[in-house]
Amino acid sequence: MPDQENSIELLENQIPALSGAAVNVAYLKTLASGGSVLKTDGGAIYEVFPDGKRRFVKQIESPVAVKLGQKILIP
Repeated sequence: MPDQENSIELLENQIPALSGAAVNVAYLKTLASGGSVLKTDGGAIYEVFPDGKRRFVKQIESPVAVKLGQKILIP
């Protein structure tokens, strides 16, 4: 059983990198197909177009840095 648990843990540890890669591929495919995407930068949301132009959409609160296991209350 310990080998199976180690295998599962190894696979689970790969999830963040795999999901990040999947999001990046979707972002690039959307732009390549002529679509636009929304992206945050400096506390704002921008619509990004395939030609590299971007349009301001909305001001948002800056992201909150959290440590692993930290709990925060969202009002």
